[in-house]
Amino acid sequence: MSKDLRELFKEDLKTQEATMSKGHEVRFLQKLEENLPKEKTSKGFNFLNIAASIVVLLGLTFGAIHMYTTSANTDLKSANFADTTNKTLGDVSPDLKKVEDYYLASINLELSKVQLTAENKDLFDGYVLRLKDLNEEYNNLTVELNENGPNEETLNALIDNLKFRLNLVMRLKDKLQEFNDDSFSQSSI
Repeated sequence: MSKDLRELFKEDLKTQEATMSKGHEVRFLQKLEENLPKEKTSKGFNFLNIAASIVVLLGLTFGAIHMYTTSANTDLKSANFADTTNKTLGDVSPDLKKVEDYYLASINLELSKVQLTAENKDLFDGYVLRLKDLNEEYNNLTVELNENGPNEETLNALIDNLKFRLNLVMRLKDKLQEFNDDSFSQSSI
């Protein structure tokens, strides 16, 4: 009852020896050519292709001229006014730029969290005046940086100024919290 599968396949192949009829390949190729879409032949460039090419060339030419005149004007401005631009702490080194950005972002973030009310306005105004003084000192140090070039003392003073401003904002936040806690506890009594 059990037969080897290999023998069954060999016997099946012997019985299936089928041959194709004559002309089968020719008929197949004819049907294939009839049913396949024919390629469209282009008779050169038509009007739309030419117009599109002209538009692209004009756009590239306009862009090149605009970029050339803009860079020439920028080079002229930077050559004439190079000494009037102010360097900041971030212009000295990428690491100092990160430090400056960190402190300025932290100061702005903490200031944005402060909730100003009529009761704490005087306290807030006093701290803002101190921040304004520190900001003016920072600007003076930036002028010194531009006049004398980067040196360790000026760079440290700029970073310390940023630290002082951040500490001042943090103290303002703490004082406002204490003020709100005191006013809340007095209103509870």
